[in-house]
Amino acid sequence: MMVLLSIVIVLLVLTLITLRVQYVHLKKSIEKGKVSMNDRLRDSEEDKARLKRQLTQNVAHELKTPVSSIQGYLETIVSNPDMDEGTKNQFINSCYAQSRRLSSLLADISTLNKLDDAPQGYEFERVNILELLKSIQRDVSMQMENNHVTFRTLIEPGVEVNGNPSLLYSIFRNLTDNSIAYGGYGVTITVQLLSEDESFYTFSFSDNGPGVSPEHISHLFERFYRIDKGRSRKMGGTGLGLAIVKNAVLLHRGSISVRLGVAGGLEFIFTLPKYL
Repeated sequence: MMVLLSIVIVLLVLTLITLRVQYVHLKKSIEKGKVSMNDRLRDSEEDKARLKRQLTQNVAHELKTPVSSIQGYLETIVSNPDMDEGTKNQFINSCYAQSRRLSSLLADISTLNKLDDAPQGYEFERVNILELLKSIQRDVSMQMENNHVTFRTLIEPGVEVNGNPSLLYSIFRNLTDNSIAYGGYGVTITVQLLSEDESFYTFSFSDNGPGVSPEHISHLFERFYRIDKGRSRKMGGTGLGLAIVKNAVLLHRGSISVRLGVAGGLEFIFTLPKYL
């Protein structure tokens, strides 16, 4: 048991060190004004300064919460050598859950860092959207089964996008995860091709869940924005998923918007370039 505990502690320390490095990098990027592709277009220096302070505070807060939890669990274990095995295992499992949340946060911050600082590092190639969606359905099949989620794909086999496979996966996967987490039991997800022109496809990603109040719509793509902060953290969300979706679409020279769906829930409408 002590060997397992030592391994857990070492892994957590390594995770925290890596997160610290990522946080410092993100803070430096913010200080240089590299907040996001949208933020770079803002003319007001006052708005830029406010956004930098807000984002730095959000990152610090998001890191502090799981770190404090992990520290509290480990301090309790170390301070109580006679703790029964059942309680000790429960605390270790809680530490593991928080470390997974830290890992997810690290991955999302890393993705946003690269989108902000080195977008030229992403290589584009032919990507079949229907095959991409099938792979996502396989990856989330357990979550879909547990929540009785129906996934409808109204896209022809020949729809191919010129893009980065990893980012395109992130776009559709984050939207899928969002619908599964907040759409409710028995929700139906629908992905369809709305239209196309010579250069771009227009996609719709929607669900028939409860949706959100209209006042939240304009904030959904903001980093760390949460409608129900307690529930979002409980579901394991990092608060960065939709920000990644928006920045990934923009990197592909596309556009994205969100609105309340006709059948309830949310509908995301976005464009991606054709493979020509």
